Amino acid sequence: MKKRIDDYADLLIKTGLNIEKGMHLVISCPVECAPFARLCAEKAYDAGCREVIMNWSDDALSRMKYLRADDDIFDSVHPWTADFYNKVTEKDCAWLAIHASDPEALSGVDPDRIRRAAAASGEAIKPFRDRQMVNFYPWCVASVPSIAWAKKVFPALLEADAVEKLWGLILDCSRVFPGADANAEWEKHTKKLKERVAILNGYAFKSLHYVNSLGTDLTIELPEGHFWEGGDEKTASGRRFCANIPSEEVFTAPKKTGVNGVVYASRPLVVNGSLAENFHFTLKDGKIVGIEAERGKDLLEAAIAVDEGAAFLGEVALVPHDSPISNSGVLFYNTLYDENASCHLAFGDSYPLVEGASDMTEEERTAHGLNHSIMHEDFMVGTADLSITGTTRDGREIPVFVNGNFAF
Repeated sequence: MKKRIDDYADLLIKTGLNIEKGMHLVISCPVECAPFARLCAEKAYDAGCREVIMNWSDDALSRMKYLRADDDIFDSVHPWTADFYNKVTEKDCAWLAIHASDPEALSGVDPDRIRRAAAASGEAIKPFRDRQMVNFYPWCVASVPSIAWAKKVFPALLEADAVEKLWGLILDCSRVFPGADANAEWEKHTKKLKERVAILNGYAFKSLHYVNSLGTDLTIELPEGHFWEGGDEKTASGRRFCANIPSEEVFTAPKKTGVNGVVYASRPLVVNGSLAENFHFTLKDGKIVGIEAERGKDLLEAAIAVDEGAAFLGEVALVPHDSPISNSGVLFYNTLYDENASCHLAFGDSYPLVEGASDMTEEERTAHGLNHSIMHEDFMVGTADLSITGTTRDGREIPVFVNGNFAF
């Protein structure tokens, strides 16, 4: 296990971020996971990193703040916090985000405090987020076990056993196999994702129609000139990187005002440190106009009210039901893993996946059908019986998904 964890850190630095000599690296990480962050820092320095800058977080302190801080705290962001995010990414910088939070760290917290804090943060660090969405710098999201997360996934196990089991799953899902070259395994996987990207780009669909037995009946129009991505991506300067490890998805952007129907979530969603379960959205002309949920309706309502664009979709992602994370049979309560076990959508900001969008102004992207928001929240919709039919611009209907998996 120790060797595989070392290989995993190597994978994140070499393939996830493609660190080169002279670059800066920011690592965002919970304090509980400091040993792994140090391992990643060591790998980065070995690759020639100029400086590793740590951005620590702590679930217990975050919860304490939301429950006990003065109310007006949540309407602003300290200028030094904004400066950190905005100014460090002006440099030749990479960003590694290690997600290992307790899925219910903020359970019971006033959703309005979370909404206001998200709105204030989104406005204050807008340059940072804008650069990330257009891949101005290489960035990678990955996970390692924390005790609270591992116990949520495996409540019947002792803490140490739960952490060890979750570590094994993370390494398997990230293709860090015993005795194998993890970077080479990831290269092979990326090639397969690119093959699907090429097929989807060849069809240039006008719309996708989703249907399953949960009750989903949703039509998603795609912008003219859209394109699909998957596997590795490129920065504006041409450096390859992988934004998510693991990743099983190919994805594009929907037309902001072109989504209509009902879509049911197929897995619980961790949103702002709490759980939403068994929910569905009704959309009209792209906007979420209705929410029903057995748990977390107030959380979802607060999330889509952060700004005007939060109630519109920003991503369409296809993931086969027959994929390693799905086949594990584990509900991870972590969006990085659950979204890569299932087709998913996201409400909020769009990636600039329309030809020429990286060079457009925000107003020009909006005119081309892309959504803009400080939010980007993925939710899972894939099932074993999901059917997706694509309609081309000349009216042909092409099966894209049949019984939860790609038809090609």
